[in-house]
Amino acid sequence: MIIWLASYPKSGNTWVRSIVSALVYSNDGVFNMKMLSQIPQFPRSSQFKDFDNNIDDINVVKKFWIKAQEKINHDNRLYFLKTHHANIKIENYSFTNRDNTIGTIYIVRDPRNIISSISNHFGLTQKEAKSFIFSSRALKESSKDKRGIQTIIGTWEEHYNSWTKHNNNLLIVKYEDLINNIDDEIIKISKFISQFTKININDEKIKKIAETTNFKNLSDMEDLGKFDEYKEKNRKFKFFNEGPSNKWQKKLDNSIKFEIEEKYSNLMKKLDYI
Repeated sequence: MIIWLASYPKSGNTWVRSIVSALVYSNDGVFNMKMLSQIPQFPRSSQFKDFDNNIDDINVVKKFWIKAQEKINHDNRLYFLKTHHANIKIENYSFTNRDNTIGTIYIVRDPRNIISSISNHFGLTQKEAKSFIFSSRALKESSKDKRGIQTIIGTWEEHYNSWTKHNNNLLIVKYEDLINNIDDEIIKISKFISQFTKININDEKIKKIAETTNFKNLSDMEDLGKFDEYKEKNRKFKFFNEGPSNKWQKKLDNSIKFEIEEKYSNLMKKLDYI
């Protein structure tokens, strides 16, 4: 069965993924980048290669979302998968179902702070990044032949609602709480996972997880070439770019700030962002 680590892009998914991998796949809580391979991303083209060659056609891929998850779940073990895909249904094809999913950890971040991260990651202006989070869209997996499987993300609010409405086994983790109360968030995440599998947790392990997954340490690992996922893609930007030092109050154009707060007023109030 799958526990999803789901989030809108640039919301802290890799940070939570690091914490979860250190919790589940280490005894002492010391994180290293190799652990991330234990929590792969879904969907990826390699997960669909046995079903159809037209992986760049969403009308084909949608038919195999569940089959690909059934293949992952063939041995009845617990799996963690990272995704930016919205939990949607196209025609009669659902992204996932209860036969394959046992729980979801959803990571959410203030959309005003997502803007500069989206700008850095995709090489966009603030205005273009605002349009990015306002519009329903899909991202295509990068590949040498310009073909690649699509991840449908929707708008920032659509993505949040797709994963959090009518979801019984759900834990919501706010990016801002990871910054302000990391020990408490590690404990909260460990309690959630402990419902589904046994993990060893103690004060020393929590301390080590907090130390080795903090933003500076992750950024330093990237600088040393240890973040293989992005080293292999020859990225020209820094993935762990600003993190906690990214303050929308200092960077965001006022007109864009007001547009975001107006468009997403209800959800931002619900999440105590405004």
